[in-house]
Amino acid sequence: MTARLRKGVSLKTILLFNGLNAWYKLKPGRSAFSNCPVDTCKVTASKSESRRADAILYKDHFVHPGHPKTKNQVWIIYHLECPYHTQHVKYNDVFNWTSTYRRDSDIVAPYEKFVYYDSRVRTVSKPVRNYAANKTKLVAWFVSNCGARNGRLQYAHELQKYISVDIFGACGSKKCPRSNEKKCFEMLNNEYKFYLAFENSNCKDYITEKFFRTGLGHDILPIVMGARPDDYKASAPEHSYIHVDEFDSPRSLAEYLLLLDKDDDAYNAYFRWKGLGEFINTFYFCRLCAMLHDDIPMKSYRDINEWWRGPGICTTGSWRRTGQGWQGMARPNF
Repeated sequence: MTARLRKGVSLKTILLFNGLNAWYKLKPGRSAFSNCPVDTCKVTASKSESRRADAILYKDHFVHPGHPKTKNQVWIIYHLECPYHTQHVKYNDVFNWTSTYRRDSDIVAPYEKFVYYDSRVRTVSKPVRNYAANKTKLVAWFVSNCGARNGRLQYAHELQKYISVDIFGACGSKKCPRSNEKKCFEMLNNEYKFYLAFENSNCKDYITEKFFRTGLGHDILPIVMGARPDDYKASAPEHSYIHVDEFDSPRSLAEYLLLLDKDDDAYNAYFRWKGLGEFINTFYFCRLCAMLHDDIPMKSYRDINEWWRGPGICTTGSWRRTGQGWQGMARPNF
């Protein structure tokens, strides 16, 4: 059933310039907004509407529509990949809004968002159970990209010199096929204490499902590499992970993990957030529709590359010593 427009409220058209297939299960029309507080928007993939659309949304790749931006029209760039794996835009003053995983985006689109049921209660005095019980293995990692810019594979190999690290997939000697994902995750829950939630790049706010889904979503303690330590602190439950930059070297990290392996209370302290919150749907298209109906002053990014990939946004080594490797390791050479 087509929703009726309220009197005096205009219907905003959002053109998905890269097509509907770029958006999971999204259909043309108004159905994406059926449960939104502000529902007077529709999506289309018809480029014939590019001059008339209220917003043009580009996902991952920008192609100029071939005409100047019309009055009050908003052009939006949406990125879930990090700057290393996205296009360098050659045009100035084309984008009005940014929509990425970064917290300083105009429309923040995180991979996941965790919220506490009660922001005043962030940890319990003791976790509901012993998360170390019956676990006989130490560190696991599922990985298929062996040439990441941040040197994560080299870091893992250095870590292996001091603690047992089982690497599954193309970059390691162990196998757990994605076709049997449920069994792989059960193995993590039941057998391993730690998981390497290493991103493929170290960039501002770049925290993906490797951390949220594989790490926090299971009964295992994530060891993270990717975004800056402060970014994880802002996005993750309190005391729920270990960042590699808390340590000078893979060896010092391994020493700490071995201490946790021998101390169940210290290990379980990392699970005191469990049961106090949940991952929520951020209703991206609802928020976009509301913004299009809001009276937001028009702006544009003179050089979107400066904002997206400027100095300090990414590093190929440790955030503690930007541009350098960790102690005892050479700087990655890519």
